[in-house]
Amino acid sequence: MRSIGQLARESGLTVSALRFYDSAGVFGPARVDPQTGYRWYAPDQLADARLLCRLRRVGLPLAELRLVLAAPAGSDTARQVLDRHLRRLEDGLADARRELSSARRLIDEREQPMNTTTDTSTARDAARITVAGAELAAALAAVRFAVSADPELPMLGGVLFDLDGAALRLVATDRYRMAVGTAAVRSAEGTGFSALLPTGPADEIGRLVASAVAADQDAEVTIGVTGGSVTVAAGGGRVTGECLDLDFPDYRRLVRLEPGHRVELGTADLRRAVLAGTIRSSSSSSSSSPSSRSGQEPGAGAEGPVIVLAVDQDGGLRVVESGAGSPDELVAEAAARAEALRVAVNREFLLEAIDATQGQLVLELGGVISPLAIRSADGNFSLLMPVRLS
Repeated sequence: MRSIGQLARESGLTVSALRFYDSAGVFGPARVDPQTGYRWYAPDQLADARLLCRLRRVGLPLAELRLVLAAPAGSDTARQVLDRHLRRLEDGLADARRELSSARRLIDEREQPMNTTTDTSTARDAARITVAGAELAAALAAVRFAVSADPELPMLGGVLFDLDGAALRLVATDRYRMAVGTAAVRSAEGTGFSALLPTGPADEIGRLVASAVAADQDAEVTIGVTGGSVTVAAGGGRVTGECLDLDFPDYRRLVRLEPGHRVELGTADLRRAVLAGTIRSSSSSSSSSPSSRSGQEPGAGAEGPVIVLAVDQDGGLRVVESGAGSPDELVAEAAARAEALRVAVNREFLLEAIDATQGQLVLELGGVISPLAIRSADGNFSLLMPVRLS
């Protein structure tokens, strides 16, 4: 048997890391001395400790560390986890390159302002794409509810039109939920673009496209981006909106979250369950949000009635009563009832996300403090931040 200090030296992990992984249920000792509390590790645990050290260095999340270490011999589970993580790292590197490229351009404009003219900006940003009207209408309808109305957060007061390869993504967020709609690009000219439109022009575009699709289900929509404006043409009509010159948050890292549980159910079934479920008082909770993780406090938009969702071991979803006052207590409740997971969410936010989708849904849950994804069959989806009970 090895002491925790000896295993730390031989594996490359620190003693504090070994204690943390034990408390997190990732990697524990073979025996704990009942008198002294000392941890002792079996000889065959050294290999797993060394593997854990390598995976820790590349930032593999706790939930996936558990999957790798618990994977049975001969299965592909561990390799699939590593492949997914490698794709995330590669995507993250691509995002970093894109941001650094934008930063270099801003540095050039700051250092040589006289060389930056409207004409060069227009030439750089000029782009034109064509998408199906029905897809764009569905994408707009899927994201509108998540636009922020907080005047102190103007960068969230619109809809982002982001050309990402062969897909046009529409994104909106108020910090506590995020919605993403997608329309396939049928043809494209010029460079890629990312344009943030205020709600006024975005709503006008929604009405224009809906009218064109009502007249012709196969209607196509042309979107042109030139300088600081976006022009959308459909069904003989045209809407032009000026873009907001503000930085929209990076949504891509949230789009690539890997869920731990998937639940399939109909929109009507989920809505009925949410409406019939037990409601907790909003005074006993606060919302966990991307911005609060960055040190900002959540605002009034986080307040509201709270429900607790439970996923059973067979993949079923229920709205349950809960007396938990913290994420750890939610985990303990789930374990005591042999459930796979419990998570607390804002009831009204979840209902709005359900109403923005159609037909069959897939709910993706990653953990008690991970975002809940609500995906519809058309590829549009929203993310809802869990409520951190207190």
